[in-house]
Amino acid sequence: MGRRNDLESHFQSAVLLMKRHHGNPEEPGLISNARIIEEDDRHGQFRRLMLIGLDGATFDVLGPLMERGLMPELKDLVDRGVSGPLESTRPPITPAAWTTFMTGKGPGKHGIIDFLRYDPKTNQLTFNNNTKISSKAKTIWQILSDKNYRVGSINVPMTFPPEPVNGFMISGFDTPQGKDFTYPRALQKEILAKYPDYTHEKKWERKATGGDDMFRKNIEYISQSFERGYDLARFCGDKYGWDVMMVLYKFVDNLQHKAWRYIDERTKKDDPARAKLVEECWMRLDGVVGKLKKLAAEQKADIIVMSDHGHGSLDGKAQPNLLLNQWGFLSLRSPLAQLRTRTSTWIRRLAKPGFSATAGQSSHLDHDLAIDWSRTKACVLHAGVYGFLYVNLKGRQQHGIVEPRDFERVRAEVRDRLLASKCRDRDGREMNIFTDVFITEDLYRCNRADHPWMPDLLLAPADGLAVVKKIRGRSPVRWVPFNRLEGTHRLDGVFVAQGAAVKSGMTLRAHIADLAPTILAGLGEPVPKDMDGRVLRKIFRAPVEVTYEPPSDRKVDEAVPVLSETQMREVATRLSDLGYLD
Repeated sequence: MGRRNDLESHFQSAVLLMKRHHGNPEEPGLISNARIIEEDDRHGQFRRLMLIGLDGATFDVLGPLMERGLMPELKDLVDRGVSGPLESTRPPITPAAWTTFMTGKGPGKHGIIDFLRYDPKTNQLTFNNNTKISSKAKTIWQILSDKNYRVGSINVPMTFPPEPVNGFMISGFDTPQGKDFTYPRALQKEILAKYPDYTHEKKWERKATGGDDMFRKNIEYISQSFERGYDLARFCGDKYGWDVMMVLYKFVDNLQHKAWRYIDERTKKDDPARAKLVEECWMRLDGVVGKLKKLAAEQKADIIVMSDHGHGSLDGKAQPNLLLNQWGFLSLRSPLAQLRTRTSTWIRRLAKPGFSATAGQSSHLDHDLAIDWSRTKACVLHAGVYGFLYVNLKGRQQHGIVEPRDFERVRAEVRDRLLASKCRDRDGREMNIFTDVFITEDLYRCNRADHPWMPDLLLAPADGLAVVKKIRGRSPVRWVPFNRLEGTHRLDGVFVAQGAAVKSGMTLRAHIADLAPTILAGLGEPVPKDMDGRVLRKIFRAPVEVTYEPPSDRKVDEAVPVLSETQMREVATRLSDLGYLD
């Protein structure tokens, strides 16, 4: 009798799931052949999975908050699950890290290392987006959709333009205003009807007369964004159903970038009122985590909380181009030309939205630098925490002057000099400016000739420093005054897993590339053989059998959306505000 009741219960659950998943088969995003998941068939595996992305989160900040009782919901997940540091990509920056999370592959395979991509043929920089991810790097959303799982992705960076999935996708903060940001497209209209002020362009507001009121408004906007993320998860989840859903909180990163001086133990005591507002913002985030936990429980879903990288203080800005100039590898045009370049840069930044720029101006390499290419052997052409250095190679760049036979010699000399470069820290102690200077093809295990946009050297600064391509003053490191202290990225983010399939009270160190294969194996699916990450077998209560399958190419929409100059400038301003394009 008991077995019969169990069978009836399973049958009723299957019928309810089928009704929810079928929806209207003619509406995009509601696909009729969705999976029916039986609990008895998924013992020791994820039944469903909710992913909570806390962009830039670090246990260095969250740990003390949890210990003080200010984030009890997150602490409960940590205490009852598996947790530990999640190592990011090199560089530990949004586009490289989130793409690695989505593909289970490193930059050498998916091809994304920064918000910008260098084209040596045109000697210009363009913006990366979803369409620039390699066709050999199918995302977790595509893999699961192909296997008939219902997926949902909310606000994950590098998902613009949103791609067709078995479910729904809302693209992230790198979406230009005026472009479609949802799949299915009809969802966008519903979101805008529900939230008329919905925007991707919101940034930290600063005014000379803003003061405490402006700071309070910024913090409140971030807090409200946390609530909105939950609302979208509930609304879209109810509408489309889900087996695997991710909601990402990008403003966790913004909060630390812009309010670090009210988080840092060295400086937060200088303004207790603002420090209190920031603590309350973290508490609001924790409240939302609690709501998402309840939503996951309703769907009998396991939970993974993760970040793309960590965070710490931005104590100084490293200027490798200053060193290259001093060593004779980089030449600048006249001081007047440099002044004109800086002036035009500020004109573009201060211009009204209707300002018309010359074609290509937003991505031109002379942004902030007046480079004399006829006398330049090497230059950091863009920077995102790390520096991306290119040798000016004849036959590759338009104005290349380094002979191919001299390439390795020049690269080795530059690398050795950068590794040996030192400065004095705030306390006058000698320190290395760069902890690592990577040869890109060695780091990414790829063929440099197949990736012409990748740098010849990747410059990793010491903790507390971020590389900038600008040259200001005569010191290789410009130290930031404590009263203007902001945050920057660190290598270690956070990982937390909790649920029926997951062990309790365990700690481990993982890599961000490990999550995609772990999700697949945890769902009982084979892992593509070419993924770089490993399955985190130890987190599961019961043994998980790991099988592998040949990789398949991702479908890339050739109709790449063309961005206007205004849209490129708008995205550039958004990124510059966080220090990504310095």
